[in-house]
Amino acid sequence: MPEMMSGLEAALAEASSPSWTRRARAGRDLAFFADVPEAAEALVGLLLDVEDTAVTRQTAEALARVGTVAAVRLIALAVAEADDNHADWVQTGVHDALVDPDGVPDVAATCRKLARDQEEAVRRGAAEISAWTDGTTVAWGPCAS
Repeated sequence: MPEMMSGLEAALAEASSPSWTRRARAGRDLAFFADVPEAAEALVGLLLDVEDTAVTRQTAEALARVGTVAAVRLIALAVAEADDNHADWVQTGVHDALVDPDGVPDVAATCRKLARDQEEAVRRGAAEISAWTDGTTVAWGPCAS
């Protein structure tokens, strides 16, 4: 377990790096820790990265690939806060994960759970993600909201 925590700490440190490549790597590494409050906060910041949309895209893809309720909830929160440009890049990242459905968790089921989240922003973001998925691959399917 100490090794896992040092990985988390290293990724948290990289999340505030001036280098976009390090921030993007942090987003990919932190996606596995989406249920850890410090990681969740950093991940939302990376999804809304103001300096480079590649960080936004790669973090969204990593979270969609993890596909847990905690991971998809962070995407939904970011979408609810994002301007149109950032929302487009979050959408692109989610799509990147879904074009290769092998091993991608059932995000549609996760969206259905998030449609009942206590937080209105999460419900709104999940509905937005749901709208993106209409007419996409059967492996992804539409999220019922």
